[in-house]
Amino acid sequence: MRDYKYLFGPVPSRRLGSSLGVDVVPLKICSLDCVYCEVGKTTDLTVDRKEYFPTDIIVEEIKDYLKNNKHPDYITFSGSGEPTLNISIGKIIDFIKSEYSHIPIAVLTNATLLGDKHIRKELLKADLILPSLDAGSKKVFDKINRPCNKIDFDNYIDGLIQLRKEFKGKYWLEVFILPEYNDSAENLEEMRKIVEKINPDSIQLNTLDRPGVLSDIYPASREMLENIKKSWKFDNIDIISRNNSNSKVNIVQDNVDETILSTIKRRPCTLEDLEEILGIHRNEINKHLSILENNKQIKRNIQNRGIFYSKAL
Repeated sequence: MRDYKYLFGPVPSRRLGSSLGVDVVPLKICSLDCVYCEVGKTTDLTVDRKEYFPTDIIVEEIKDYLKNNKHPDYITFSGSGEPTLNISIGKIIDFIKSEYSHIPIAVLTNATLLGDKHIRKELLKADLILPSLDAGSKKVFDKINRPCNKIDFDNYIDGLIQLRKEFKGKYWLEVFILPEYNDSAENLEEMRKIVEKINPDSIQLNTLDRPGVLSDIYPASREMLENIKKSWKFDNIDIISRNNSNSKVNIVQDNVDETILSTIKRRPCTLEDLEEILGIHRNEINKHLSILENNKQIKRNIQNRGIFYSKAL
């Protein structure tokens, strides 16, 4: 399999099945520096839009992959930073829809740029948009998301509401709950009011699953998430759980090292995560992890859920 620079996966997604990722911004360029981000600390906190990578090369990689591999359940814009920061995201979406209209497109976004009507327009041909909401007030937003100082909280919320009115596809709002950051009764009630105004197709309660930027953060309990679901009283709330996808990536033996490095570059993974993603026995994966660790290509981080492997800097 060719080693792609701007594509990753496909990986088994908890929500999207087999998801081919399209990474359109460098690590780690984002408009937020969230304390829980599993990709790592933001190195370039910005709202400046650029063609961070050559659009024609991204398009060529998509063409090559889809010509030579089984088509995924979704093509998903996500990865190393905020995808709407790439000024060409609309062009790439237009290309996919014109040439591969049978493959649904998903966009994972922190939603901070959606106050701009031109950016919202660029996303309208997608099939699924998954924006995020972690705060009910500017105070909490600043604490958990640590935004670029050019972002206005009210404009961000208005963008979420306006996109819902304009977008004809599926709109799944992710609400990330982090104890001691956004779980106060006051903030949860303010978030509930905002969610009610947005009126998404689905509300997805999520919490920490991989190491975040700060070392002392921890996930919300299942009981806490259930209590929020019960108190909000919406009939379209789902609690996101791990490992609800049976999708696996079929790779040839020569590409195991490359696939492991490509996967953990964007998301730290445990041995169990890699076993699910790669579809090969954990003993074989362990051999490759040992070699990569001895070569100082990867590093480990011990967390409650196990040992997470990430790419060494």
